[in-house]
Amino acid sequence: MTYTPIRLLLADDHPVVRAGLRAVLETEPGIDVVAEAATAEAAIARAAHGDIDVVLMDLQFGKGMNGAEATTAITARPGAPRVLIVTTFDTDADTLPAIEAGATGYLLKDAPPEELAAAVRSAATGRTTLASTVADRLMNRLRTPGTALTRRETEVLILVAEGLSNQAIGTRLHLTEGTVKSHLVRIYAKLGVDSRTAAVATATGLGLIRRQ
Repeated sequence: MTYTPIRLLLADDHPVVRAGLRAVLETEPGIDVVAEAATAEAAIARAAHGDIDVVLMDLQFGKGMNGAEATTAITARPGAPRVLIVTTFDTDADTLPAIEAGATGYLLKDAPPEELAAAVRSAATGRTTLASTVADRLMNRLRTPGTALTRRETEVLILVAEGLSNQAIGTRLHLTEGTVKSHLVRIYAKLGVDSRTAAVATATGLGLIRRQ
């Protein structure tokens, strides 16, 4: 079977991961790995050259911008390449910002090689591929929208999990302390809890925030 060549950019801060992705994908017909980037900023710059069809983007880089921010910057340009997130993180706090940023697909790094190659080909044509855990969680959010945490509520809860006070959370997110308290009230109601500790434990168990 003949495939139209798909030109890839691998964006990950771990050389071993990039080497592994390259080794897997270069054996696939019609897929060419033409560049690599070790930072989100480098990925943005390289994607702007106009010779990339799909960017395989990690979410967390050691320093600087993260993958969701890079995805926003890349997809905002006319004629931009597609962005396929390939990461180890699958919580709402990770997936939702990436999808909102314009990612075409979202896979986990333990995906089988054939699934990764299929996702690359789907992304190149604009079709969406989601890891099963991510797809299930998004479907649950659609079925029960009243119980899903908003992006801001998720941000607040992540900072609660880090041990920040309401005042410190307000400073970090540029909110008043009263607004933070209001967010917490809604979070407690949605999760069916009555304390910060229980909210963090429940949200972590549900995959809404990442384990610290």
